[in-house]
Amino acid sequence: MSTSDVASMRSLSEISEEETVRLSIDLVAAARRNLGFLRLVTESQWLQERPNILESIRRYDQLWMPLISDLSNGSNPPMILPPLDIEWVWYCHTLNPVSYRQYCESRFSKLIGKAAIFNEENEEYALNRCKGIWVQRYPTEPFENESDDSNLQNPVSTVHEELLKEVSKQRLCLYTKFSEPYYSEIVYLMAARQRYKGFLYMMLKFADSCSVLVPTSDILLMWITHQSYPTAYTLDTKGLEEEMRKVVGGWENVKEEDVENTNKLWERIFDQPYEKAGGLAIGKAVDLKPPIYWEVTDTDVNAKYSSMLPRFLLEVCLTVRLKQKMKPLSWDASKEFLRLQMVRCHRELKIDRPLSKFTSQRWQKALHLYCEFGTKGMVLEVRQRGGGCIKGSSLRESVTFLWNDLLRAPSLNFAKEIDQKVRVATSITPPVQASYLLKCVPDRVSDDSGAMISDVILRMNQYHPQEGRWLSRTVLDHAGRECFVIRFRVGGGFWRRGAETPSAVKWEDRIIEIREGRWSYVAGSIGRVPEKVVGIAKPKDPPEGWHALWNLSTGHELLVQWESSRSTSGLNFSVINQQSTDSVVKLLEGRQMQYEVEKSVLGEETEHVPNEKLKQVEDKEEDGFITVVRFSEDNPVGKATALLNWKLMVVEFSPEEDAVFILLLCMSIIRSISEMKKEDVGSLLIRRRIKEAKLGDRDWGSVVVHASSYSPSISSPYLQPWYWNVQAVMGSQGVDNIPRLQAPVLTYTPAEGGDKLYKHGIIN
Repeated sequence: MSTSDVASMRSLSEISEEETVRLSIDLVAAARRNLGFLRLVTESQWLQERPNILESIRRYDQLWMPLISDLSNGSNPPMILPPLDIEWVWYCHTLNPVSYRQYCESRFSKLIGKAAIFNEENEEYALNRCKGIWVQRYPTEPFENESDDSNLQNPVSTVHEELLKEVSKQRLCLYTKFSEPYYSEIVYLMAARQRYKGFLYMMLKFADSCSVLVPTSDILLMWITHQSYPTAYTLDTKGLEEEMRKVVGGWENVKEEDVENTNKLWERIFDQPYEKAGGLAIGKAVDLKPPIYWEVTDTDVNAKYSSMLPRFLLEVCLTVRLKQKMKPLSWDASKEFLRLQMVRCHRELKIDRPLSKFTSQRWQKALHLYCEFGTKGMVLEVRQRGGGCIKGSSLRESVTFLWNDLLRAPSLNFAKEIDQKVRVATSITPPVQASYLLKCVPDRVSDDSGAMISDVILRMNQYHPQEGRWLSRTVLDHAGRECFVIRFRVGGGFWRRGAETPSAVKWEDRIIEIREGRWSYVAGSIGRVPEKVVGIAKPKDPPEGWHALWNLSTGHELLVQWESSRSTSGLNFSVINQQSTDSVVKLLEGRQMQYEVEKSVLGEETEHVPNEKLKQVEDKEEDGFITVVRFSEDNPVGKATALLNWKLMVVEFSPEEDAVFILLLCMSIIRSISEMKKEDVGSLLIRRRIKEAKLGDRDWGSVVVHASSYSPSISSPYLQPWYWNVQAVMGSQGVDNIPRLQAPVLTYTPAEGGDKLYKHGIIN
């Protein structure tokens, strides 16, 4: 980097509107509205059908544009909004500014703009006002799209053909580029607007340096939002028409060379990495399937459970470059490396990157991660390996990046220097709510009143007998907090200190109940269940052809069937909602839809494995998994809302899915399968709290590595989604490392009842 380049470097926050383009529209509010609009279009399946698209184009060209033209006064469009289908065509048309301007000028002798309406109440008013005007002007034309096959008989004009190409082009790519929920966060959009202004400044001052400019996804969002308001965009970019032609659109093929050239130019001007968390260059990099699944969440039905706390995730990118004037080989880089650790959580996490990998003075991406906001931040250390027989490494210097500090930083990104050798830049996305993660761990046997079976309880009750026997499972969230207690009734009768022995109850009396909260401990680990019951599952006599039927307090019926003759698990399920028909729930065996795992992440090398053997491997990997899929009018193709592993009693579910419903499903399934197979398939006979990993040592889900950063040196299953390798992450939580799928040899007191009681209480 030359001295002149260094002198010309600018900070993004230092750029004034006089030096770049003055934005005449509130792009933050406009982009937020834009994202909601794109989401609505994506969810409206009828807008994807060709007859409806053609009818929408006709309505736009022959009805809407003449109407809005007559109502437009100069550069001030009227405060009205058209129906969704027309607005979608209009939106797509504006994203080709040259074509749109020529269309408007040739037909109406003026450029037609769009009203800036960002408030939901104002939108509703503008839509209703438009409907009133429409009915008066077009009394025989319906306001909403009511296309039928007869519309296909009409010839398609040249204008309509061009519009059809524009709509088809945008439909295939737009919303999928901005589907992550953090795009709608105000702090993200403010940072994106600042970077868009920097992009315009770069174009204005240095456009001759590149023949093609490739925007990042955050800059692309701001650009297309700006374009969708034609009069504002034309006014703001006046004199930049030729430069704007250099920008690659979201639907175009991107060359790696053009991405690299744009990267270099940005770094030369701003001394910052061009690509950042939530802002990768459009093209192949953006199309990499992330290891986690995020979705926009309008509501969290689990807010009613005070014992549950939401889980928040953020995306993190770490980039590194050698300091200016520092020659790559001026020190022994082979012995020095960067180590990443979390400020809080996952104390075992130590991700190392050798400094010898960074042999350029350019910014280079070192890591791409997803972290829970509860990790607080990251610590980066420069360490030096010992020589000769000396093992380990010594700390040279460290810096800390806290998430709260980064949220206040310009562009959600800032850089620090370490050990006078390297600069590291960390960028994040705003934390947004992600799926819940819950696991059920064994706990003590309790009685009908909810007290654990213990001499301590007997003494406290003045030796009154403890009646009934229930197996217990404590539900822990992603941070190890107790949020529910699940109990399975297995025995009746009482025990005091004589010869009385509890007896197994009938199948129809073996109910499952879920209580909200944590145990109330009265002495050490001895306690009582929380008082509030939030869910119950009752077994009933199944209809012919089914092996089990459960009535759930959520208003559902669960039917379970097992075909033992099938080579795979042979399980079939049916879920019937007795209270509502708004959605249909189906249970699919295995990891389906967004939870599907590619063959490359299976537990053994599969490239040269025979097909029959590969099928066995795949079946084993899918064993115990069930995907919960909801079908509704808005989602006719189905939407996966939860994944559960009934063998290990682990669940992941979206905030719109009820935790109690998912837990009742999981527990009812494991009880049914134990009964049908006549064996303890889920280790329900364990009647002690098994020692868990210490909180903070190996927190599951707290840090997940993106595929672009994965390498053999990052091999821990704890850095992958839990369901990629569920046995490694969840299956070894026993005393002396005994896997949970094996029954540990534990000693139980006579008061709890012998194994015979619980075997009879689980399986006949």
